[in-house]
Amino acid sequence: MDQTKVGFALCGSFCTFSQVLPQMQRLVDLGYDVYPIMSGFAYSTDTRFGKAKDFVDEIEKICGKKVMSTITEVEPIGPKAMLDALVIAPCTGNTLGKLANGITDSSVTMACKAHLRNARPTIIAISTNDGLSASARNIGQLLNVRNIYFVPYRQDDYTKKATSLVADFHLIEQTLEFALKNVQIQPLIK
Repeated sequence: MDQTKVGFALCGSFCTFSQVLPQMQRLVDLGYDVYPIMSGFAYSTDTRFGKAKDFVDEIEKICGKKVMSTITEVEPIGPKAMLDALVIAPCTGNTLGKLANGITDSSVTMACKAHLRNARPTIIAISTNDGLSASARNIGQLLNVRNIYFVPYRQDDYTKKATSLVADFHLIEQTLEFALKNVQIQPLIK
């Protein structure tokens, strides 16, 4: 039996990498063939949450593959039908806006565009400080797009960041399993 091939794309919500990388490892441990993708920003930016090279090294160790971080590296995903599913975790408000408006100017948005042309599931795990403000309309728009599924999400700090939303990253695996059956996991809002 062939392994399910899953692209796993990370955007620049660096504060969630410590929660997301164990979920990537879990998919590998469960037997998924995981292809790592990082936005150029996530791939090259050192932050207070860690050095870019350390994250890249850890991701490549988990997946056993080189991280794809450029548009030219991910473009073949579509024509070659490389993936059965694509996970974007964390997916920033910036990337949500680009996806909702058809902007393809990064490795993650190109991977998504290339993958969706094959009518296969894309799973979005949001992490954005403006999910209940500027990004709300983009979330709403993407909820209506065929083959896009959301990992259940919640407000992450309603007293200090009232408009901030973050996915329950522990539900990536379950959301992926449902999405492969063309079903949105419920409840969507935790």
